[in-house]
Amino acid sequence: MKDDLHQDGGFEEEGPHTLLPIDEHIEEVPGPDGKKVRHKGIYLLPNLFTTAALFSGFYAIVSAMNGNFSHAAIAIFVAMVLDGLDGRVARITNTQSAFGAEYDSLSDMVAFGVAPALVAFTWALDGMGKVGWVFAFIYVAGAALRLARFNTHIGSEDKRYFTGLASPSAAGLVAGMVWSLSDFGIEGQDIAWLVGILTALGGLLMVSNVRYYSFKDLDMRGRVPFFVILLVVLIFAVISTDPSRILWLIFIAYSISGPLQALWRWHRRERKEKKIEPVE
Repeated sequence: MKDDLHQDGGFEEEGPHTLLPIDEHIEEVPGPDGKKVRHKGIYLLPNLFTTAALFSGFYAIVSAMNGNFSHAAIAIFVAMVLDGLDGRVARITNTQSAFGAEYDSLSDMVAFGVAPALVAFTWALDGMGKVGWVFAFIYVAGAALRLARFNTHIGSEDKRYFTGLASPSAAGLVAGMVWSLSDFGIEGQDIAWLVGILTALGGLLMVSNVRYYSFKDLDMRGRVPFFVILLVVLIFAVISTDPSRILWLIFIAYSISGPLQALWRWHRRERKEKKIEPVE
């Protein structure tokens, strides 16, 4: 038995999968001879991590709606870890795909775009009325534009640097603020303007042209001196003493590192230009 003619001009045999009310995913990739090869299905392992990150972002939204702001912020940080794993797992297992890249971007939009903005809005900005909406929307729009720009610039930029603050780092800036300050017992409504400005600033940094070090050139497979692993253990030990505030300070430092480096480069360029000016 043969099924109907498909859009590529071929036929597909009937089977149990044809009874499912969900279309099979078919992806075209370049083959060894340069011709396009059609593959059916998706890779399971990396997409499991992406799905887990998506769930963490959704859980953060639900937790914020229920008033569990610490749980919501922690879920966003868990999504960061999972988001960092899915790409590395795909590269290690050679299971990269266009589907995985698109799915990862959509997951990032939920976990690092919508979730942090809604957590901040529910915690502090709700009482500001439309102004609170504006602050939260600036962040959401910044995350969407950042992800769209990143997807269109893949392969054309220096991998050592990000153009604009990466969405997970911006999410850490906002979620870390909610987590650490709520642990202090501070009510978000009491510092609503500060929360709104910091949230909007995270959105603006994402769409800026400020360069941030990406850490992608670090050799994670090569040999390192023994003290490096001791340093890693020490870092984990320090973070575990007060995770909410230490993680927030780390993301604050990383967020301001880009503008500070830009100012330093501008200052050095100004000094060089003054040195080469001809003396009258």
